[in-house]
Amino acid sequence: MAQKKDGFEGGSDANRQYKDSVFTLLFSDKIKLAEMYGGISGRKIEPDKIKLTTLKRVLSGGVYNDLAFVLNDKLVVLIEHQSTVNENMPLRMLLYIAETYSYLSEDKDLYSPDMFKIPRPEFIVLYNGVKDVPDMQVLRLSDMFEDADETAGVPANLELTVTVYNINKGRNLEMAKRSPTLDEYETFVHKIRENRNNGMELKDAITKAVTDCIEQNILKTFLQNHKWEVVNMLLHEWNLDTAVAYAEERGEARGEARGEERGMRKQAIEIAKNLKNKGMSVNDIIDATGLTVDDIIPL
Repeated sequence: MAQKKDGFEGGSDANRQYKDSVFTLLFSDKIKLAEMYGGISGRKIEPDKIKLTTLKRVLSGGVYNDLAFVLNDKLVVLIEHQSTVNENMPLRMLLYIAETYSYLSEDKDLYSPDMFKIPRPEFIVLYNGVKDVPDMQVLRLSDMFEDADETAGVPANLELTVTVYNINKGRNLEMAKRSPTLDEYETFVHKIRENRNNGMELKDAITKAVTDCIEQNILKTFLQNHKWEVVNMLLHEWNLDTAVAYAEERGEARGEARGEERGMRKQAIEIAKNLKNKGMSVNDIIDATGLTVDDIIPL
């Protein structure tokens, strides 16, 4: 698919410029993407029925999503890959789908009395962090509403649900069985963690995992073609994980000391300022602090 409009991706080569993610690089290949989504959905997916619509940006701060595609012109799927479960994901997905629908309907007359059809959305997060979370959980936009506790049981006028799957090694085994590439990706990440647990420096742990996986025919062609690109991407990604852990520890300490939500929020904003000064993108700061786009953009 050729790039049609600024803000959307036409293929994996363009995508790499904007999203330094091994996950995005690997699954921007339509064959692998079809296999991976087939593993999640339990259906056989034809790669030639996929049209990539991955966002390269939504707002001026560089907010982007990992993967998005339209299937058979009837279903638009947005997939995020995260090492922390971010409870702000429903709002982020709302921003992504609004921009995606704007793109898909750009040649339509929104003021026409005749209805035109849009693809049904599906929102997925694939989690592979170190915290133990369920195999599957659901996040809802309505839980973020200011009066969510007061209006429990009242149907929301606006709702969006995100399904979070735990893709750590040994979790959601049927899904991994249906998608060998996803299973091999899980193995690759698991090897890096094992190397780190054995005391190896981060770069050495990643490099050894790459070498071992190539020798063991795990993501072999992909890692052979992108070896040093993968190492550099993962150095950035895993350093971000350290920032996330630091933000969480500081947030918990502040909460225990003050016992006030206001103090935790103020501290998170200070962390966000520091991360922004170091050149970290808005999307990464959101992952590290749990703040929203509206909190961070003014910084």
